Amino acid sequence: MIKVALVDDQQMVRVGLRMILESEGDIEVCCEAASGQQALELAEQHAADVILMDVRMPGMDGIATTRELITRHPTARVVILTTFDDDEYVYEALRAGASGFLLKSAEGDALVDAVRVVAGGEALLAPEVTRRVIERFATSASGTAPIPVAAASPTPEPTSDAPYQPSPEAIGDLSDREVEVLQLMARGLSNQEIAATLFVSNTTVKTHVSHILTKLGVRDRVQAVVEAYDSGIVLPRG
Repeated sequence: MIKVALVDDQQMVRVGLRMILESEGDIEVCCEAASGQQALELAEQHAADVILMDVRMPGMDGIATTRELITRHPTARVVILTTFDDDEYVYEALRAGASGFLLKSAEGDALVDAVRVVAGGEALLAPEVTRRVIERFATSASGTAPIPVAAASPTPEPTSDAPYQPSPEAIGDLSDREVEVLQLMARGLSNQEIAATLFVSNTTVKTHVSHILTKLGVRDRVQAVVEAYDSGIVLPRG
């Protein structure tokens, strides 16, 4: 049974999410929170497999809550929910350590699939979305292009309390082949596509990906792609 926590300041939204999720035999909503602070408190009491987190809440928003939650519970799996398809939220969610990003306008089946994917240890972001968002903000941070969204924030500088900040030594630990695999991951290729590009087996690619995640100290390929751009292993396209 997959245990899910709902974090949204709107009760009707939580009711709708609960109805969709609990119509599935393998998903159970174990708790609900109406604020970021309440979510942190409930995290101490409930071991949810997946946390569905609203991005816009009064007080502590979903990004800040995710960052704090994962600092306290590194194995937490958070999917950010929002009605705004803004790149700034996607990128900040990734930097905060979220495992996925989903619009509230998504179909019920997409929500259920998202919960199952993230509960299974995978990241939930279409490769083209990940690439577009990270390239956009990496480009802006390097000063090569402006951010067209009026309210967007620049790429935040790494901080001591930010989750998943590998050291330069960790980047240097990657072998040439692992760097090559990471570059292909950052371009949005699946394991099967990477295998075809490098003329190796899927099993070999999975092994490389596992080694990359371990060496970088990240949980999933989305976080690895973020680090690929942050470290300069992959450069934004001009």
